[in-house]
Amino acid sequence: MSETNNKTRVRRPAGRGPGRRVRGEKAQDFTGTWKKLLAYCQRDAVLLIVALICIVVATVCTLIGPNKLGDLTDEITAGIRPDTKVLTTVSKKMTTGMTANIQSVTADITVNMSNTAAIHQNTKAAMASPDVPAADKQALQAMATSGSRDFSGLSDGTLDKLFGAIEIDGTTLTGSDQVKTLQALQQLKGASGQSGSGKKSAAKQMKTAGKFVRALPDASAKVIFTPFKVKGTTISSSDQVKMIKVMSKIDMHDTDSVMDQLDKLPASVYGLIKPSVNFAKVGSIARFIVILYAASFVMQAIQGWSLASVAQRLSKKMRTDVDEKINRLPMAWYNGHSTGDVMSVVTNDVDLIGQSMNQSLGTFVQAVVLFIGSFIMMLITDVRMTLAAVAACLIGFVLMFTIMRHSQKYFIKQQQDLGALDGYIEENYAGHTVIKAYNGEAKAESEFDTLNKSLRRSGFRAQCLSGLMQPIMAFIGNFGYVVVCIVGGVLAINGDIEFGVIVSFMLYVRYFTQPLGQIAQAMQMLQSAAAAGERVFRFLDETEMPDESAKPAVIEDVKGTVDFDHVRFRYDGADEDVIHDFSAHVKPGQKIAIVGPTGAGKTTMVNLLMRFYDLDGGEIRIDGEPTQNLKREAVHAQFCMVLQDTWLFEGTVRENLVYNTPDVSQDKIDAACRAVGLDHFVRSLPQGYDTVLDDKTGLSQGQRQQLTIARAMIADKPMLILDEATSSVDTRTELKIQNAMDMLMSDRTSFVIAHRLSTIRDADLILVMNHGDIIESGTHDELLAQGGFYANLYNSQFESAS
Repeated sequence: MSETNNKTRVRRPAGRGPGRRVRGEKAQDFTGTWKKLLAYCQRDAVLLIVALICIVVATVCTLIGPNKLGDLTDEITAGIRPDTKVLTTVSKKMTTGMTANIQSVTADITVNMSNTAAIHQNTKAAMASPDVPAADKQALQAMATSGSRDFSGLSDGTLDKLFGAIEIDGTTLTGSDQVKTLQALQQLKGASGQSGSGKKSAAKQMKTAGKFVRALPDASAKVIFTPFKVKGTTISSSDQVKMIKVMSKIDMHDTDSVMDQLDKLPASVYGLIKPSVNFAKVGSIARFIVILYAASFVMQAIQGWSLASVAQRLSKKMRTDVDEKINRLPMAWYNGHSTGDVMSVVTNDVDLIGQSMNQSLGTFVQAVVLFIGSFIMMLITDVRMTLAAVAACLIGFVLMFTIMRHSQKYFIKQQQDLGALDGYIEENYAGHTVIKAYNGEAKAESEFDTLNKSLRRSGFRAQCLSGLMQPIMAFIGNFGYVVVCIVGGVLAINGDIEFGVIVSFMLYVRYFTQPLGQIAQAMQMLQSAAAAGERVFRFLDETEMPDESAKPAVIEDVKGTVDFDHVRFRYDGADEDVIHDFSAHVKPGQKIAIVGPTGAGKTTMVNLLMRFYDLDGGEIRIDGEPTQNLKREAVHAQFCMVLQDTWLFEGTVRENLVYNTPDVSQDKIDAACRAVGLDHFVRSLPQGYDTVLDDKTGLSQGQRQQLTIARAMIADKPMLILDEATSSVDTRTELKIQNAMDMLMSDRTSFVIAHRLSTIRDADLILVMNHGDIIESGTHDELLAQGGFYANLYNSQFESAS
């Protein structure tokens, strides 16, 4: 009969069951669990506080940046365009002075031209003067007849004769100057009375002013436009006249025309309004922005290092605490919990907490500060633009949160389906031989197709909805940009805001929309981390074995006497005792066999002997010392065990043989392997004793059993426990191992649990158990002679074999 070759599988958690976690799982007490997690980081509280401060400072620096970029934009924009404010100041001062001077000049001219007697006398003189042209004389004659005062047709010489010259502020105005001045003023007055508004009216008035100064005599212009100073620069009367002439030619709808005409302004005016970038101020703002973003980078680097340190230390401390907790839990606890569940706490849950502490916590804080800070900065910059940007983003936010709410259930269903499929695949892989033997391929494929289709449906829905998030976020951002540009452009044209405000808002809109997706993602991870934290803390809060620090840790010179004195035991949650009233006396060096049907309590007795469980009544004594008075480690140190279920770990053959046994010589290892018949197999391995046992090294179940028996021989403890140790080997190997075990058990107290009664015929004492009690005891021959329970059990095995 050949043995089934099984590969050595080591340290593998179960693929299904409690160990499989579902993404999106929520904590029952989110706030309380995170308080515990933060308190758990108390040793690294300074690093955590530094990290949070760095996050806030870095985010604030990021938020100040757009505002300063706006200032930089405004400064450059102001430097590359004319200083219209100064031009307005010049225009206002010129208009104020011109208006006052026009009133004064008009009054003086009016007074001079109101002297009727003098004008009448001058008219007669002009009529008689040979210097006056005939046409002027005819006009004067017509004016005298009609009483008209229209002097527009007369020559300058005639006008000078009609009206006497006047002197204003040292400037002499001839008669012709006076008449032309009044005519120009009359034209200006008519234009100012016309209706109009906005740029068209202003442009028309400027053209009229140009016509006015062109019609105005130089002497009158000198009197009307008096010099004034702006920023220390004197604007002469001639410069004022030239400025009006230039400005009257500007087409306000043509930017090139405006810039071309501004270049023709008089030097005094152009020097005040010409474009000039303040490079000192621009450089100062630029340096501040560089320092700002450099500080943000440094803060983020410190934050990343700090959170990574906190997360790794937290993970290390949690793993250490969980590992120490595992050794302090009673064996009864493991009966109610799967290996996969414990492995998941050590790996998945702790890793998820560390990852959330390192990434999600920082992302969440940064996103919240960025969201609130960007909104505040927008309000400070401009309320109208803020309302427009927020209104534009709200549409997308409502749509985004609606999709998130619906997609969450599909993500949870996807993870559930994925866990079911993974578990099913692993289960079928492990039991592939059974499936083949029972022709279950069709059923396995059918179940696989069902699970696979369910995963496809849930995955498709989850990914489709999730795939909409990125386009929606892009839409929110782009739509916000469009609204900011339109509203900002209108406000900028009206002069309500500067162009730099639009630049700032372009960045603030992105800062305002971006964090919401990050907050949602981070909150989901923090929820999962809180759920993982609850499981870890629940595990750490499990009831531990009593403290035994005051008990002796070592038993000196153990002989091997073992007494069972009215032992009673019941498993937690059981309705009745497993061991009712067990008593036995074992002498040093005896081979004690414990036999009985399944469920009789044989393995339970061994577990009680090893103090894996504590007694509910009675005592077990080793050399007269109750095991309850000793540390568990002291009891374990007296026994070496060979169990039916072999246990090998990933390592070399040598490491598995000398597990936790220091200073073992090679001769002792060789002798043990020869004794159990394993030496030939070891020599056939590529590296002999240094061959690593892993999934690629094929060990049969019998070879695994031989290796664990050799391990017990090498450990060389005072007492030995064999629990069906030769059940997985063939008859020939069993005989060879039995001879080796006889040598090993010589002068040692040995407890042998066996179902094949032929292997314990040479036992010094056979204890027959049934329903938790010893019903028979004695040697093999004595028990057969009694013809009782043992005899029936022994004979039934041979009858079955035959």
